[in-house]
Amino acid sequence: MNTLIPTSLCNTKITRFRFIPILRNSLSHAQARTKSFKIHASSSEVDAQTVEEPKEETQAEPTGASKSSTAAPLALDKDLKKVAQKTAATFAPRASTATKNPAVPGTALYTVFEVQGYASMLLGGALSFNLIFPSNEPDLWRLMGMWSIWMFTIPSLRARDCSKNEKEALNYLFLLVPLINVIIPFFWKSFAVVWSADTIAFLGMYAWKFGWLQRTD
Repeated sequence: MNTLIPTSLCNTKITRFRFIPILRNSLSHAQARTKSFKIHASSSEVDAQTVEEPKEETQAEPTGASKSSTAAPLALDKDLKKVAQKTAATFAPRASTATKNPAVPGTALYTVFEVQGYASMLLGGALSFNLIFPSNEPDLWRLMGMWSIWMFTIPSLRARDCSKNEKEALNYLFLLVPLINVIIPFFWKSFAVVWSADTIAFLGMYAWKFGWLQRTD
C-alpha cells in the first residue's frame, strides 16, 4: 500500500505539471489570435479610410476647377472694362468730373451733345460716300467722314450723363473703331466700307449692352 500511494501522488504531480504548459500554450495562442484579429481589424479600418479619402479629394477637385473656370472670364471682363474706361477717359471728354455733369437728361446741353453726335455720324457717312464735296481721288473730306464716328460721335455721346451700359458701350467703341479703320483698308480701300463697318459696330455694341436682341418671355 505504501508503494502505491507515492506512485499515485507522483503521477498526479506529473499530470499537473504537464497540464500547466498546455494551458499556457493555449492562452498564448488565444492572445496571439486576438492580437492578429485586432491588427487585421485596424489594418482594414486604415484601408477603408485610405479608400474614402481620395473620393473626398476627387469630389473637391471639380468644385475648385469650376470656381477657377468661372472666375477667369469675370476677371478678364473686369480688366477689359478698366482698360477701356481709362483709355476713353484719357482721350475723350469725360462726363464724370469733380463737379456734377450738367448734361443730364432733359437739359439743353444733353440735347446738344446728342444731336451733335448723331448729326456728325450722318455727315460723316455723306462725306465717306462722296455725296458732299465729291472728288475722284481720296481727299481730306472723305478721310474725315471715315473717322467721324470716332472723332465726333463717340466723344459727344460720352459727354452726356448717360447710363452705365451706354457708357461701357461707348468705351468699347472708342477702342474698337480705330482697329476697324486701320485693318479694313489693308483688304478693301474704301471710305464708305470703313464708315459702314463703324456704323455696324456701333449698332451691334449698343444692341449687346442694352440687350435689344434678347428674347423677352
